[in-house]
Amino acid sequence: MDLDMKQMALAIRTIAEEKNLPEDSVQEVVEQALAAAYRRDYGDREQEVRVTMNLNTGEVDAYVTKEVVDKVENPAYEISLSDAQVMQKNIKVGEQIEVYEKITSFGRVAAQTAKQVIMQRLREAERENIISEYEDKIGTVINGIVARVEGNIVRVDVGKAQAIMPKSEQIQNEHYYPGQRLKVFLKDVERGFRGPQLVVSRGSGKFIEWLFRGEVPEMENGAVEIKDIAREAGVRSKIAVFSVVPGVDPVGTFVGGHGTRVNAVMSEISEQEKIDIVVWDENPVTYITNALSPTKVTSVKIDEKANKAKVIVPEDQLSIAIGKGGQNVRLASKLTGYEIDIESEKLEPVEAPKEKSIKTKSDDKLKKKTDLENSLLEAIEKHGD
Repeated sequence: MDLDMKQMALAIRTIAEEKNLPEDSVQEVVEQALAAAYRRDYGDREQEVRVTMNLNTGEVDAYVTKEVVDKVENPAYEISLSDAQVMQKNIKVGEQIEVYEKITSFGRVAAQTAKQVIMQRLREAERENIISEYEDKIGTVINGIVARVEGNIVRVDVGKAQAIMPKSEQIQNEHYYPGQRLKVFLKDVERGFRGPQLVVSRGSGKFIEWLFRGEVPEMENGAVEIKDIAREAGVRSKIAVFSVVPGVDPVGTFVGGHGTRVNAVMSEISEQEKIDIVVWDENPVTYITNALSPTKVTSVKIDEKANKAKVIVPEDQLSIAIGKGGQNVRLASKLTGYEIDIESEKLEPVEAPKEKSIKTKSDDKLKKKTDLENSLLEAIEKHGD
């Protein structure tokens, strides 16, 4: 199984194109593998060997580093001063010199070893190439095509690599099928034992932020910005927005005329997912009040030490404030960073009005008659005594 050098030179160019690797990187990998093959067939395992390959002719040359000595004891590592001076006139004892060796072929075992090393190193080079290419895209939205669905994991082709979308990063109740075209948010590039693993998401809040970035040009020039996002993918999201430019309505900017901008985002994620856009405020009382929209809030009491907020709402607003399954208050808590406790407004008990007595002339006559009778009785009692 001798290595065909010309065929290998041609294969280097082909592999470089197929794997999208720089030709010089592939050549370097092959030369390192051939150096290992040389040490196995012609030299020693610990030798320092450099191999070069001419991609046009397929010729391979080896250069073995040796130490210049007066008396050679180990030819694999040493060369005599007289022999070294033939190659380099001014060289001295104790210095290093590269000795040229012509290679015509490799043995079967060395050839097999070289091929294994080449394949291994090419896989490593390909992985590093993928990492360097996609690391720059972390935190952005990229296009992908669903390759296959494996249980709770969706595998997505994103160009030269394949990414995974775990269950936790999917949109609730969204169905995926092979060939489906999707926009995904590149969350991370993990280095694993089997190579780089791209992790993408459609359920993160950052995905919504990037979708809005594509619909709201004012975000690019810094006029408006998204401060916070709290999301339960496929169900409901709350987005806190802020305007840097005085007079610009941040909510209206993100909603768009006739709701065009927010509807464009909803059509990409899921039209079943409700999006609440509220105004961010540095005052936590105002911010919490806005975050609980569309609830009408009576008062907000902040406990900074416990990072809690007690919110009082009218009794008829209690169910709206809490939301279905506690969703509204839960998302408002995530958005603002405060643990929110909702209570209904207690109504003060109202006393029944007291009856007012109305005096009449007959009442006055009756009172006088009664007083006269009482006085007469008192006089009789005294006289009897």
